[in-house]
Amino acid sequence: MRRPLKHSPKHFHKHDFFDALPDDLVLFILSKLSHTASSPSQFITVLLTCKRLNQLGLNRLVLSRAGEKIFAVKAKSWSEDAHRFLRRCVSAGNVHASYTLGMIRFYCLENRDSGFKLIAQAATRSHAPALYSLAVIQFNGSGGSKSDKDLKAGVALCARASLLGHIDALRELGHCLQDGYGVTRNIAEGRRLLIQANARELAFVLRSVSKSFPSRLRSSLLKGRLHPQLGNNACRMEWTYPLLSDYGYNVAVPEVHPANRFLRDWFESGRGVLGEELRLCAHIGCGRPETRPHEFRRCSVCGKVNYCSRGCQALDWKLRHKVECSPVDAWVGENVGVGGGDAVRGGNGEGGADVVHNGVAQNMEAR
Repeated sequence: MRRPLKHSPKHFHKHDFFDALPDDLVLFILSKLSHTASSPSQFITVLLTCKRLNQLGLNRLVLSRAGEKIFAVKAKSWSEDAHRFLRRCVSAGNVHASYTLGMIRFYCLENRDSGFKLIAQAATRSHAPALYSLAVIQFNGSGGSKSDKDLKAGVALCARASLLGHIDALRELGHCLQDGYGVTRNIAEGRRLLIQANARELAFVLRSVSKSFPSRLRSSLLKGRLHPQLGNNACRMEWTYPLLSDYGYNVAVPEVHPANRFLRDWFESGRGVLGEELRLCAHIGCGRPETRPHEFRRCSVCGKVNYCSRGCQALDWKLRHKVECSPVDAWVGENVGVGGGDAVRGGNGEGGADVVHNGVAQNMEAR
């Protein structure tokens, strides 16, 4: 039998196919990964694989296309390295990094000018959350005094964000029209926008459910019923979807934006300390703090919760405050007319509200 040929070591070459890939192809793959990664660790783990991936992963092209979940930095993990990475992404032209870093600087690091410029930079590129955040800042005069409020600018920014599909901005615009806040009062148009916001919300949830559950479970899930084969503990939901209860649905709350989650965790974890008489927005998905005493509206029924916007009040009412709110008369005389804090009536936010401006109650039409 003929013996197999032996290859001489000098003719044997070990091929590394990864090293043979062109940089353009690797950059394309990394760009896709940065855009679709579900967490910062998922992207960073790839960068730590080898020196080449680390170098190409920090390329401007890759960083400019990174998705918002890449910047979901936890407040307890905040460091100068994280700050440097966000700055690098901003320099690469990433709009999500600009908005996230702007929110962190404005509300957490109290660098108002720099934070505002970064949020505005994202807004000029039609970033809907940035437009809505600028609207909230204008409505409250955040970072300044009560005289710095610009209601008309806030309404204009909400209108722009709503055209880009931002549901909270559309809801806020509806409340502004219904209450005559920064715009000529138009109750019918305001209610139409609120209904439209609910419809968009419903469509968003239905799309999410259709991707997450088999078709045979969607109907029973949306009606708040469990599939008989799944048992009592299956599909248990911690929260119900805030506004869809108007239509008889029971769907999980959508994911909170990384910037808003960072704000709430920053103050609740103790990394950031609120000044005396400063409060957080009570809506669990917001996290915005006051920048001056009595900046936010307070529930005029219980006086225990505060909201940066009417949209947050409407969401939190359906989510949890409806079962917690109880009348308290003692706070009504407290701080009214001091610092200019407004008050919103506890309610579903879909109709009118009793709003206190400068200590004078102006009764709006209830739904």
